Amino acid sequence: MITSMQVKSSDSIQFAIPEQILKRHYDQKLPKSFCQDVFKRPIIKSVFHPEEIPSLLSANLPKVLDWLHKQEKPLPLENEVCNIPVLLYDKALSTEKLLLHYDGSPTSAELIRKFVNLFEDVIQNSKATIISPSFIPKSKLKEEEEIIQLVSQFTAETSFIKFNFNRIGDFWSYAVKNEFTLLVTSKNHQVDLAKVLFHFYKGGMWYDRLSFYLSL
Repeated sequence: MITSMQVKSSDSIQFAIPEQILKRHYDQKLPKSFCQDVFKRPIIKSVFHPEEIPSLLSANLPKVLDWLHKQEKPLPLENEVCNIPVLLYDKALSTEKLLLHYDGSPTSAELIRKFVNLFEDVIQNSKATIISPSFIPKSKLKEEEEIIQLVSQFTAETSFIKFNFNRIGDFWSYAVKNEFTLLVTSKNHQVDLAKVLFHFYKGGMWYDRLSFYLSL
């Protein structure tokens, strides 16, 4: 029987990923050394309140995928999608090349804003690429421009491209081929992402420098 991690809050939040794989992070702004710190044993806080909500959950991707492969079929990473971002990383965690998915929705824009706020001190030397659909309603053009400007303020280099990708597999394939190190996208894609990673894990296209940040 698999033990699920439960984060106490006003609502019961259950993760399908076993508790021993997950790490909790409580920093409202992650330190510059975060990419190295994540591989160390978690530091036990001197004062811990069980009701405190983590700002981020992280997990080693190979361990998650090894767990998934023990299941009869690909499972979602969460039994219930919650507001806590999840970071999945492989042999290395790097913010050298960021691929941020903006789909024109307010949720997507807020996701990127929260990511920038949390990783502000970590992404100062990053090269960021924002990817969005070819067609964005005129009403969203201002928001799109604001997202570009926001990201450019906190990264060393920012570019913007448009592709009509509809599936998370398209984003994963593009990120692998162009050697991005972190894909930022919505938790709405995590079921399909689990299936893609389940299928390609340890295959010819696998890229162990690509990490994933999933949020709402």
